[in-house]
Amino acid sequence: MLVEWSTTESFQNIQHASGPVARDSSGFTARIDLSNLPQGQRIFYRVRFEDLSDTRNISLPATGSFLSAPPGGRNISFAWAADVVGQGWGINPEWGGLKMFETMRRAQPDFFVHCGDTIYADGVLEENVRLPDGTIWKNVVTPAKSKVAETLDEYRGNHLYNMLDEHVRRFNAEVPQMPLWDDHEVRNNWYPQQTLEQDDRYTIKSVATLSANARRAFLEHVPIRIGRGDVPPIFRSCPYGPLLDVFALDLRTYRGPNSRNNQPSPSPATAFAGRAQVGWLKRALATSTATWKVIASDMPIGLIVRDGENFEAFANGGGPPLGRELELADLLRFVKQRQIRNVVWVTADVHYCAAHHYDPQRAQFKDFLPFWEFVAGPIHAGTGAPGALDDTFGPDVRFTGVSPSLKPMPGPWGGLQFFGMVRINAATRVMTVRLHNLAGDTIYSTDLEPQI
Repeated sequence: MLVEWSTTESFQNIQHASGPVARDSSGFTARIDLSNLPQGQRIFYRVRFEDLSDTRNISLPATGSFLSAPPGGRNISFAWAADVVGQGWGINPEWGGLKMFETMRRAQPDFFVHCGDTIYADGVLEENVRLPDGTIWKNVVTPAKSKVAETLDEYRGNHLYNMLDEHVRRFNAEVPQMPLWDDHEVRNNWYPQQTLEQDDRYTIKSVATLSANARRAFLEHVPIRIGRGDVPPIFRSCPYGPLLDVFALDLRTYRGPNSRNNQPSPSPATAFAGRAQVGWLKRALATSTATWKVIASDMPIGLIVRDGENFEAFANGGGPPLGRELELADLLRFVKQRQIRNVVWVTADVHYCAAHHYDPQRAQFKDFLPFWEFVAGPIHAGTGAPGALDDTFGPDVRFTGVSPSLKPMPGPWGGLQFFGMVRINAATRVMTVRLHNLAGDTIYSTDLEPQI
């Protein structure tokens, strides 16, 4: 892997860097960590590959550009969303492919937070799907999308499937990304202790084995910094100048089994982020000097997400904190005790967009500071109806992008696909949060004044 970069599109003053060899053992992926880039600059890059058997044989370049994080004095923005190729809706060239990626690219965010379900490894595609109006949705189908993913190569194939789309490739070349994972990178509603004895689709019955294959494929195909020989955590922070720190969570790797979520005291069964991750997040929030602290979560706080008779997320139906809510209550109490201001949550998972405000005056648990949670997605998947809210932390719905009477899971052909945009004004430090539809139209906007 050979990389050249410059701060000019004409590639004056080229900087060179040699990366690793792309081998079968890495799924023919390669990455290089470019450190000490100039701040607040557009970086233009091109990447080539050199033939190991003939150094004169060099590939055509892949090119792109991105904005590096500013030192200060510049407005900044980022987009977020989730859920790609879900519920059987794959790449349909006649419809226009994965069009939301082009819509988001045109919004020109400085970077993109992908809140999970970057793939649907358990989402088998059919070549033809009949729509309610009688027309046919025509999916591109590959071998990897013809069965549920189990092997490492099958998980890799799900990531490669999305890259068949021209909008995805163009978006990836221009927009830096901070991806999380959720359930469908492995399978629906997974947790590490799960077994699949009753699911005939799987020959591998251990979800621990499946998630190990899925994690390796995920880390090969997304931009996460990986040290030599490390197994990096997916939770991490991204400082983006004096106005913004982003903290990405992993609510899959360390969770206990999905349950009735009503345990009265903390235990391994109530773990969600897990003790080590919560400890890291507390330290990171307490030491952050950025004006705004954004927590990017793959699952929402107050929305009730069910897994049969059990629960998938924090919420368990209402009342004082129990089960996984105990972990969140502890974190929110810490934020109040340390007087950590301007904490905002962005999330996804539920396949529609919404704005929720949490306030102790409305809550069963009252030892926290008021905060906002914004929900976005799907990018290209079925659309969900609004979910019920749990009153533990006092949520109030300020906006929802779909009707309560929505019939279950219409596909992207219905147009109900959503992403969010955050813009922070460098002069006023006001955070403006907008929710957008597939066409890029703003359907909700609010300005958040910083508390100093």
